[in-house]
Amino acid sequence: MGNGALNGAVIAVAGAGGPAGRATLLRLAEEGAVVVGSDNDPERLAEAVDSARYAYGGATVVGDTVDLLDRESTRDWATRVEKDFGRVDGLVHLVGGWRGSETFAKTNLDDWDLLELLLIRTVQHTSLAFHEALQRSDRGRYVLISAAGASKPTAGNAAYAAAKAAAEAWTLAMADYFRKAGGAEGPTSAAAILIVKALVHDAMRAERPNAKFAGFTDVKELAEAIAGVWERPAAEVNGKRLWLTEKP
Repeated sequence: MGNGALNGAVIAVAGAGGPAGRATLLRLAEEGAVVVGSDNDPERLAEAVDSARYAYGGATVVGDTVDLLDRESTRDWATRVEKDFGRVDGLVHLVGGWRGSETFAKTNLDDWDLLELLLIRTVQHTSLAFHEALQRSDRGRYVLISAAGASKPTAGNAAYAAAKAAAEAWTLAMADYFRKAGGAEGPTSAAAILIVKALVHDAMRAERPNAKFAGFTDVKELAEAIAGVWERPAAEVNGKRLWLTEKP
């Protein structure tokens, strides 16, 4: 299975049923990790888990239907992963969602209500559920996927950019927890943010064959970058925004 850089690592992937989740399950399985995906859509999750399993016959890839908007359900998931596999070395947070408007004046605050749940509340729940297990690991990593728009919001994307910025701030607070827990030796676990402009995958290209998708990150490249977070020392990635697109 690949070069096995992540052999034996137990990595949970939240939002595993989407295109980015599928690519991430595949990449982590290829590296020899035990991968535990979650999604709120059981069918989508089962398809993603099956495709990673078939691609890498010897890989352990399992799926768990979890409501990440429910704190208890998320905490139960974290407890279950550690109990079943003995450790947790990572949580990759891929839960997405987007709403926008034509202009700032036309911003609909109902969009904020939805995005606050999808983009902030889910991060709060996974980080609070998993941080202690990640700190117990010798290579714990919490990886948030964020958007360049959080650093340079546009008029029609106020709700989305603000929600992404809040999720980043929350993740950086967890990074400070890891920094303090590491003391003089430096952190052994890390919380890092991977930043894209937007994501693209094969189905999108097939739907829009003439589109350029300039500056977009392919989900396979994203999965590669996610796996790469474990290859760098905790101190090097903890509390860092790692840009996969041009910095605004």
